[in-house]
Amino acid sequence: MTGSRASRPSWDEYFMSITFLVAGRSTCLRRKVGAVLVKERRILATGYNGAPTGLKHCLDIGCLREQQGVPSGERHELCRALHAEQNVIIQAARHGIPIAGSVLYCTNLPCIICTKMLINAGVHTVCYSKGYADSLSRDMLAEAGVELLKLNK
Repeated sequence: MTGSRASRPSWDEYFMSITFLVAGRSTCLRRKVGAVLVKERRILATGYNGAPTGLKHCLDIGCLREQQGVPSGERHELCRALHAEQNVIIQAARHGIPIAGSVLYCTNLPCIICTKMLINAGVHTVCYSKGYADSLSRDMLAEAGVELLKLNK
């Protein structure tokens, strides 16, 4: 069994890999984002960006933001989709799963809207792989004492 431990992923690598698998379910034409909430090394809920349940997806009808020429990172309200972070919080709430004290693994650094939700939900650590042009998000996470970790994937 010597050497088998070297190929075993760390917990962070394991959960981040799952996050990218979750992102594969995204229906966004611009950016596929996945989110996984974890507590005590157990997955609580997953989420990806896409239209609310029962509504048409951008994959089917096109991207409203593209049609209106909205730049990335601006005017978040002009979008059919919920963000992955919003969906992971909603899924946990819908199933009665408390998430205070959990860790969020996310393919991308959360936007400011999602950051505020994560802070109020009691998430204590955010691990992400790719950056996102939102310095206010970083500032608010720091001010709230939420640990922010960039992981390589």
